[in-house]
Amino acid sequence: MALIVHKYGGTSMGSPERIRNVAKRVAKWARAGHQMVVVPSAMSGETNRLLSLAKEVAPSKHTDAVLRELDMIAATGEQVSVGLLSLALQAEGMEAVSYAGWQVPIKTDSSYSKARIQSIDDVRVRADLEAGKVAIITGFQGVDDQDNITTLGRGGSDTSAVAVAAAMRADECLIYTDVDGVYTTDPRIVPEARRMARISFEEMLEMASLGSKVLQIRSVEFAGKYRVPLRVLSSFTPWDISIDEEARSGTLITFEDDEKMEQAVVSGIAFNRDEAKITVVGVPDKPGIASRILGAVADANIEVDVILQNVSHGGKTDFSFTVHRNDYQKTLDLLKSGVVASLEAADVVGDTRICKVSIVGIGMRSHAGVASTMFRTLADEGINIQMITTSEIKTSVVIDEKYMELAVRALHKAFALDESQTAV
Repeated sequence: MALIVHKYGGTSMGSPERIRNVAKRVAKWARAGHQMVVVPSAMSGETNRLLSLAKEVAPSKHTDAVLRELDMIAATGEQVSVGLLSLALQAEGMEAVSYAGWQVPIKTDSSYSKARIQSIDDVRVRADLEAGKVAIITGFQGVDDQDNITTLGRGGSDTSAVAVAAAMRADECLIYTDVDGVYTTDPRIVPEARRMARISFEEMLEMASLGSKVLQIRSVEFAGKYRVPLRVLSSFTPWDISIDEEARSGTLITFEDDEKMEQAVVSGIAFNRDEAKITVVGVPDKPGIASRILGAVADANIEVDVILQNVSHGGKTDFSFTVHRNDYQKTLDLLKSGVVASLEAADVVGDTRICKVSIVGIGMRSHAGVASTMFRTLADEGINIQMITTSEIKTSVVIDEKYMELAVRALHKAFALDESQTAV
């Protein structure tokens, strides 16, 4: 008998009929003798609806006091989901019990809307499993040391599921979504994109961090750190297919860099259109400038991605970096309010019309010329590169957002990903 964690996304929980289908699928696994823990998201669109209600009455300035109440509101979507799924399982003749994050408890820090999990006490949940019950735990939420409800940020239910699987040493964590696995790129942009049978944790972590929406990056970090076996698969396959068939479907995220995976120099193309570029113009080219700029940004809890410092002219240089578009105005205001003057910089300017396109593959470690192929492909399409960043297994470029789809299609073809041996 194995301990299995199922995670279901918002579309999988999007209606009473879909919730009943989820219950039938979970019951199938439980009847096969497995101990089952389920972590569902809020019903599709529910979190947005709740936060839009809050926006109508909330102050525009998001103080800690305001963020606390927003977390209180946003967390209710998952509580509805676990209650409905528990009722649906009971209707299937299964004993089931639902838990909010604070009841487990899932302990987090106090960073409202961006909380990080610190510990999970699984005593109550294990007792229910030993009694033959299905345990259903809210995703996306936890509780801090002052017993305030916190949320983990968008996509946090993936992180919750993997964290629960890690804490309980689950045999496998299955992430059910509205897609049937991880693709070489978004099939809506490249119809020839192929589903990968497997992908390494390193590659999946890069894909998630670079814009792939299949898995939330923190969930992949958790899975890699605690070696949680992870599989991405679709909740829209028939619920009554055999468990063996279901367990073999989707994409397995693996720790093994086997020969089959090494055949692909590039495994996937990721993209992110949610970034914006900030440039501090004419700063003194001397030690400590980058630290002062990025230190102020970090102190405001703003994450920075690509960084570029230009060549110095006359002792002055331009310093550019990218942030999430949601943090764009906040970053501009922060720098203009004092940092720029203290640095004696000429100006600070921004651009929200950019995107990031990346190639990812563990085979890049042992193959030369991959980046040059990328750059030549983009040049042939007349696409100018504004910024570049690299690691052992990825190369990312910042380009004008109007060229994003053209760049993705061209790169997918250039690296023959529609013919990849990792695809099925």
